[in-house]
Amino acid sequence: MTTGTRIPTRRMLALSALLGLAATASASPAKITAQSIIVNPVETKLNVDVWVNKDASGKANPAYRKGEKLSVAVKTNADAYVYLFNVNANGTIDLFFPNNYEESNFVQAGVTRVFPPEGAKYSFTVAGPNGQDKLLALASSKELKLDDIARFAGEQASNQGFAQVRLKGQENLAKALSIVVNPLPADGWTTDVALFRVGTQPQGTATGTVTTTPGQPAQPAPQSAPVQPAPAQPAPAPVATPAPQQPAPTPVAQIKPGEKKDGSADQAMVDAYARLKGSESLGNATTYALPWADGLWQKFNGVGAYGDAVLLHANGSSRSYAVHGMLLERYLALAGAENGGVRPPSRLGWAAGDEKVIPQNSQGTSGLYGFFQNGALYGTEKYGTFWLQGAVLKTYQGLGGSGSFLGFPTRDQYQLQGAWAADFEGGTIRTVNGTPKVYRK
Repeated sequence: MTTGTRIPTRRMLALSALLGLAATASASPAKITAQSIIVNPVETKLNVDVWVNKDASGKANPAYRKGEKLSVAVKTNADAYVYLFNVNANGTIDLFFPNNYEESNFVQAGVTRVFPPEGAKYSFTVAGPNGQDKLLALASSKELKLDDIARFAGEQASNQGFAQVRLKGQENLAKALSIVVNPLPADGWTTDVALFRVGTQPQGTATGTVTTTPGQPAQPAPQSAPVQPAPAQPAPAPVATPAPQQPAPTPVAQIKPGEKKDGSADQAMVDAYARLKGSESLGNATTYALPWADGLWQKFNGVGAYGDAVLLHANGSSRSYAVHGMLLERYLALAGAENGGVRPPSRLGWAAGDEKVIPQNSQGTSGLYGFFQNGALYGTEKYGTFWLQGAVLKTYQGLGGSGSFLGFPTRDQYQLQGAWAADFEGGTIRTVNGTPKVYRK
């Protein structure tokens, strides 16, 4: 239902945002990507899916021409309050849901909400400039107080239909949201992201914008099928009998990605190789897809600076993920020190996302990032490769991770007086009375 009585003047919204987390009703780990601003890495039963009318899967990056109508859909697997943000390329932030046209931002479980809804007194029209847009959905089990982030203008203001966001910049939004969600239970909130492009310019150019046109009923949104989230990745099951030691390269002329010794193929590995343009990043397979603990792994010779690589496929997961170079070296070293290399290290678990390249941050450092079931690895040539997990990782990611003022970690997470701590380029995280606290240098 819309308010109907509040019609602001024409206003530009730059729809862009963050990260995605999609899962079934059972708990699953978050999928942290290079687009992350704030993410809850704790396994959650609450899930939210967001997509645009040109991509019902919510996983692609469709293109829109200037002047085209755009609609956004959102769905949760449990009753939740939903907040839809956009972050412009120049740092401008908008909150377009909740707004004064919609009765409430409460979304019932399993109900798809489309914005603008049919018959609404506003519409979204793609206006440009050309570039990459990112749309963030944040779902919470409890209603959030956004007074320090946004406020609605008075009745006489021309833009009272939409909130005015007081912040600017992704880092500031991440900090503010991390404070807002902090009182919630660890698994009481989650996020998802949908991407779309304006024009045909490559990613990284100026963000496209969407014009909200009041007084014009929105065109009926295309009937987008609900997103079918990927199955959750289970935690590693105990291994009754230790798996064989790391296999030596098998001298076979041309082993295919995902190929097993019996000639069959692991489809998740085949799909991962295609998804990652494996000939450009993984190179050629040097082993078959072989059993490792409760899953499979396959080694590749890598390409150039990527270094040696593996595809990891946890038993029960529909997806396989890649780990390269310095991250792979540390990952295997941790497994070797912990269990002789017969299974993944327990502090990390199986890979839960593809390795990401982190561009130069505010500290002038660039590096690599790998997300796993139980933690994360960050690697730089300057400091080395280190692991983080639990509440320390959650706090770090909530601030924006390596892109925040903290920068990259400079050592492994460690215990200080019986509590977890971590050191970074720009500060530290210390656990005080069970709560992680952040300190600048």
